[in-house]
Amino acid sequence: MVLPFKRIFISGGAGVIGQEMVRLLATLPADIEVLVGDLKPRPADFPARFQYRQGDLNFLTEQEIGVFAPEVFIHLAATFERSTETYGFWEENFRHNVQLSHHLMTVQKDLPSLRRVVFASSYLIYDPELYNFTEVPAQPRCLRETDPILPRNLTGMAKLAHEIELRFLQSFRGAQFSTAIPRIYRGYGRNGRDITSRWVRMLLAGEAITVYGAESFFDYLYAADTAEGLLRLAAAEAVTGIINLGTGRARRVADVVEVLRQNFPGMQANYVASDIPFEASQADMALWSSQIDWLPSTTLEVAIPEIIAFERGRQEVPAAKAPGHILISSVAAKVPMVQAVRSAAQRLHPDVKVIGGDMNPACLARHFTDDFWLMPATNDQHLPDIISYCQAHGIGHIIPTRDGELAFWSRHRTALAEAGIAVLVSTPEAVHRCLDKVEFAVFGQQHGLPVIPTALGLDALAGTPATTGFVVKERHGAGSLSLGLNLPEAAALAHAHTLDEPVFQPFIQGQEISVDVYVDRAGRVRGLVPRTRDVIVRGESQVTTTLPDPALTARLLPIVEKLGLYGPLVLQALLTPDGELHLIECNCRFGGASTLGIAAGVDSFFWFLQEAAGADLQQFPFRPAAEPLRQVRAAADVVTAV
Repeated sequence: MVLPFKRIFISGGAGVIGQEMVRLLATLPADIEVLVGDLKPRPADFPARFQYRQGDLNFLTEQEIGVFAPEVFIHLAATFERSTETYGFWEENFRHNVQLSHHLMTVQKDLPSLRRVVFASSYLIYDPELYNFTEVPAQPRCLRETDPILPRNLTGMAKLAHEIELRFLQSFRGAQFSTAIPRIYRGYGRNGRDITSRWVRMLLAGEAITVYGAESFFDYLYAADTAEGLLRLAAAEAVTGIINLGTGRARRVADVVEVLRQNFPGMQANYVASDIPFEASQADMALWSSQIDWLPSTTLEVAIPEIIAFERGRQEVPAAKAPGHILISSVAAKVPMVQAVRSAAQRLHPDVKVIGGDMNPACLARHFTDDFWLMPATNDQHLPDIISYCQAHGIGHIIPTRDGELAFWSRHRTALAEAGIAVLVSTPEAVHRCLDKVEFAVFGQQHGLPVIPTALGLDALAGTPATTGFVVKERHGAGSLSLGLNLPEAAALAHAHTLDEPVFQPFIQGQEISVDVYVDRAGRVRGLVPRTRDVIVRGESQVTTTLPDPALTARLLPIVEKLGLYGPLVLQALLTPDGELHLIECNCRFGGASTLGIAAGVDSFFWFLQEAAGADLQQFPFRPAAEPLRQVRAAADVVTAV
């Protein structure tokens, strides 16, 4: 197969058809670039050279997909239920069929790179009166692209809605990209949710199968054939609009049962009468045959043994795990942070829960989490209990939030990783030098960083430039606690006596800034946003504004990378009128006002979840906000039902 394009974006690429498509693309020349997006974890056999984006594609941005610059978009992502849709499918269908299809075209319709769109639609759009019968049908009804339509369920409705949307876009963007809409017939394949795969799994487990409507006809289309057909259709850029994709040769359900019996001679099949109408449909492939020199050829007799072999092999290989839930430890009153974590979690997978942990049963943020854990103290003796709780409750991620617990989580992050739990924390050495202000200053001096001198006594600051006063603070923990600012020598010494372990710094007059940063696992700065601290209350920015300054950003990048940290951090610094930069301290965790950093593009929690899932963050480029942003932290009343 020869493709006239090089960059392909596949939505829903970890599904049954998508996996077959990726396997096929992997056999083509190495210059083919593929981006797969799916809620599910990356399949183990996907080539390393193909990009993979795990997460809800409803959150895919135009900037993100624009970086990949797809030439072809093959839209497979969809949700569906079995024969009868349940009441609960109402919302799921809208979000992951109607809304998703609309969103994915919204973020791609104006991309200059886009040449071709292939949308996997369904024969469920055709009027069921054409192919449903109350009596046993003698032969299948051949459905043509021009036949009447009347979607028979919500899934069919969603497919038709997007067919119409694409028709609308073609009237405006037809010169930019072409669109093909294959209506796909009864799909089945390896790793499927279809009845054929379910029957195979039951038979391998020694169970009997139940057969309804054995006399019905379906146009069974093997997923590997579907994948090849879609790629061939994508390559045939002159073919546009609606086109059937099936075999054109329907088989009875009884034929499927017979092929299974050939492979399971002792199987038990229970035939059950039903009031469900008999179906008898197949694709009219005349239009396809006139446009594309290829037809699906895999028969039930060939496909079913492949499915059986796959299911037997899968019994020996553990299935990929869904993303684990998230524990925010010391959650306290960090409501904005909880909301930011929840947003990131939903973008990864809608089933990921955010669990708050704290030693205070009355902590405020517990009312904003999916669940709450009255945690034990974070000390070494409680590590087994913490691991046990996390494993019992499906927790795969931990986000520490308090300085006093960082050393614990850092010290045990390897043990937690071995238990399948990723912790958002730096190495013990990096955590120690950030928590200890003297160690931070010494490290800065040794590595040529513009760190403000810090000493245990005033005498050690004798050689520093002339200053009007001194800053006195605790050596460990948040620097704003019990802070003495711009104190003369006598007052500085007196204030030091009120602290547990005081340190001294020269007072420097300047504009105080915070810098929100995310450093990836390779030690590279993934995103960095400076912001001014406009109004400060109890050491935190009540009002803060981003500071778009490319020159400042360029100065900060190498400084941050020398610190050897991982994950989110907040650098505190001063900008003096002479243009100099002075580092005060570094908090190696998410900051109280760092939600502004997220809004400005430092997507810390989503990046953490993606890295924990094994993704390369090159797929998620940092896109700083185009304009300055201001955040005002204000109390809000929240009323809920009880």
